[in-house]
Amino acid sequence: MTTRKSQERMHKTQSYDASAIEVLEGLEAVRKRPGMFVGGTDVHAAHHLFAEVIDNSMDEVISGHANRIDVKFNDDHSITVRDNGRGIPTDLHPKHPGKSGLEIIMCTLHAGGKFSGSTYQTSGGLHGVGVSVVNALSEKLHVEVIRSRRRFEQTYARGIPTSPLVNAGPSSRETGTSVTFTPDPKIFGKGAQLNPGRVLKMAKSKAYLFSGVKIGWKSDLQSDLVPESAEFYFPNGLADYLDQSLNGLVNFSGTHFAGKIDFSERFGKHQIGSIEWAVNWSLARDGFTHSYCNTVLTGDGGTHESGFWSAILKGVKSHGEMFSNKRAALIERKDAQSNGCAIISCFINEPQFVGQTKDRLATVEAQRLVEGAVRDRFDQWLAADPKTAGTIIDHMAACAEDRIKRRKEKETSRKSAVKKLRLPGKLVDCSTSSRENTELFIVEGDSAGGSAKMARDRETQALLPLRGKILNTRSASNSKLNSNKVISDLCLALGVEPGSKFRIDQLRYERIIIMTDADVDGAHIASLLMTFFYDQMLDLITLGHLFLACPPLYRIKCGDECRYASDDDEKDRMLANGMGHKGKVDVSRFKGLGEMNAKDLKYTTMNPESRRLIKIQISEDQQDATDILVTNLMGRNVEPRFRFIQENAQFADHLDI
Repeated sequence: MTTRKSQERMHKTQSYDASAIEVLEGLEAVRKRPGMFVGGTDVHAAHHLFAEVIDNSMDEVISGHANRIDVKFNDDHSITVRDNGRGIPTDLHPKHPGKSGLEIIMCTLHAGGKFSGSTYQTSGGLHGVGVSVVNALSEKLHVEVIRSRRRFEQTYARGIPTSPLVNAGPSSRETGTSVTFTPDPKIFGKGAQLNPGRVLKMAKSKAYLFSGVKIGWKSDLQSDLVPESAEFYFPNGLADYLDQSLNGLVNFSGTHFAGKIDFSERFGKHQIGSIEWAVNWSLARDGFTHSYCNTVLTGDGGTHESGFWSAILKGVKSHGEMFSNKRAALIERKDAQSNGCAIISCFINEPQFVGQTKDRLATVEAQRLVEGAVRDRFDQWLAADPKTAGTIIDHMAACAEDRIKRRKEKETSRKSAVKKLRLPGKLVDCSTSSRENTELFIVEGDSAGGSAKMARDRETQALLPLRGKILNTRSASNSKLNSNKVISDLCLALGVEPGSKFRIDQLRYERIIIMTDADVDGAHIASLLMTFFYDQMLDLITLGHLFLACPPLYRIKCGDECRYASDDDEKDRMLANGMGHKGKVDVSRFKGLGEMNAKDLKYTTMNPESRRLIKIQISEDQQDATDILVTNLMGRNVEPRFRFIQENAQFADHLDI
């Protein structure tokens, strides 16, 4: 029986006009700080614009209002994305006289139909910033909307309308939205053109992730890398995706462990709609895990990925125990993932991500739900084919034995190194003898070291407090460098020598993490340390051992809810996104790491499960440019540094003097 309240809810869900658009705040500083929204200003970030646009179309598909998306790569390297969804509302917005819903969405940050929860049950973009950010970072953008067989058009340049919304007449199509955009070379550089092969791959992956959608492709470019036209439709979803990824390679099992579960389970405000997966193991290639949430690639994994591999690990250990395979007890997650090729996709209402670029899913409840759903079916899959199950478990056990052997070799090497070293007195070392998974936090001062000492994992995390600022090695002489005690203590703690005598195999820790205060002095110390490592231990960076910790600047509490913001912009967004409307809000600003209690410091900055880390990297094609930049900013000559400040002062919101 349909109740009156359920009828009202159904009517509200089906109604999609300008009144469904909620405006949280205006379009602020996107062009000034694009990295906050698309992860940088390189060619990778430029492709993120396409991801945002096609994700909007996929949201229409997922919500049941579209079944086709067409992508066209134009000869001027612009991209057109067209769907047959409802079309962005073009009527006037009730709270913004004289402006249409379309213009509000295109030109206002945090404006969209995804905040209320009634217009979209699951979507890839929940912040309401995607298409407005694309507009702000595009040299030109043209949008065409079809509603009730009428076609509306408007053009923009760098986030500003260049024409009014025009009723362009009748259309043979009933509804839909088309967006054509060109990434702005002023933001991404003249050479950062979109790559047709990469765009094609991104579009094709969406068809795998939602089996009911057809995605068309056209390209105006004459290229052997991409077809002139194609259509993608995969009724078997991720199983087809895994087939294509493995491309005929021999696998451990003749049939993938694949499945899909459609259900709804409520966890507070989070509702899990469906989970789909496909996995197999092959000695013919390295393992990989591609995970998605609401069709958005979560490149850094997250809770859904952790839940999946936890189910696999527990399944193989249980199966091995059942058949008295004692070697199975040695298997850990990394052994289960060895040569394992997996694709995971889930749909969640109001998912939580780490960062605007959605690289990591943080919805805690997803881990338990994915693990429970996958585990039962994996047990059945193993039991149905004992021979294949035994082969997979033996492979994982062999990987575990090899891992244990290598760890013992490293422990022997590290113990010998420790006996020979005179470790600095300030160093608070970790207890493990192996270098594997160990971390050295270089912290600013004794007060920060005290908080970090209580927050650390004693087994794997070591601390080295620095007293004062390290020497600027780019402008110092060799005699000063060799006589500097801070540098001497740092090298002793690391177990290595600087300069030409540096050997990566002597490094005592797997990760070196610079952890300084979130202020100007902290940034200066971090810059000096990075300069030192760049000048004296370049392999430490190129081989991926150097990281920057990201301690928050603010703690925001409202009732039992507590969040952390890294800067003023993130704090303002959190308050605007709802925390400021739930009751009394307490905003605390951390003066430094020493002011943070151990619980806050552990959760935000030191716990691998919840912290943010920035990996220091140098791309191969940017090494010369990097060296010039370091010389200009850190060298003895003041003139290039002064010129850099003059050219970039416009990007500073304020200066604390």
